[in-house]
Amino acid sequence: MQKIDFNGLAFPELTTGRLIRRYKRFLADVELENGDLVTAHCPNTGTMKACSEPGRKVYLSFHDNPKRKYKYTWEIIEMPASLVGVNTLIPNRLVYHTIQSGGLPQFAGYDDVRAEVKVGENHRLDLMVSKNGPNSSCMDPCYIEIKNCSLVEEGTAYFPDAVTVRGRNHLKELQRLAASGFRTVMFFLINRMDAKIFKPADHIDPAYGTELRKAFQNGIEIMAYDVSIDLKEIVLRKPVPFQL
Repeated sequence: MQKIDFNGLAFPELTTGRLIRRYKRFLADVELENGDLVTAHCPNTGTMKACSEPGRKVYLSFHDNPKRKYKYTWEIIEMPASLVGVNTLIPNRLVYHTIQSGGLPQFAGYDDVRAEVKVGENHRLDLMVSKNGPNSSCMDPCYIEIKNCSLVEEGTAYFPDAVTVRGRNHLKELQRLAASGFRTVMFFLINRMDAKIFKPADHIDPAYGTELRKAFQNGIEIMAYDVSIDLKEIVLRKPVPFQL
């Protein structure tokens, strides 16, 4: 993926197929339009509860790298109400480039964006934005954790789609930083276009919902955005209201 405009990322040329099955979390069998059967890499650690139905049309990127065992990567699935982004590497890159190019007004004034920032002894957060101007201070950095959200039921986007101890630990780390005076943000990227509201998935992981509410009360900002996605590019689109 590469940055192509103010806040969009271009997909490489995509190959169309039909999903046979997703298995072992990171693998998917796909029948291409020409009848060939291939195994594609599925870059998604979630259950993909709402976007892995066999028989659906899917779109793969091809990578002719001799070091790769699986040449195809599963990028998108076509669900009834929306295309859905499958590749969970995309949200971090999309938010990174959108902030860097000035496309998110909530981060106006920050002029440095860094990815995979180590905090504490055993944790990393997805992004840190900071100010390098003459009036900046040690309290200027803002820490951002990004979560890919692909589960939408009747217009409601939910996160997580499986129990996530790691996700709760990220929330605890954000709260620790907030208690030290730093600005912290929990950013939910809804990787589809059919969500009207975002909620924590209490019916899947009630402990995560409890921790998210606690984090919000302790000063962590919550942002939820959906995307505009087609077979050419994905663009951060608009904020989605959240309900805790």
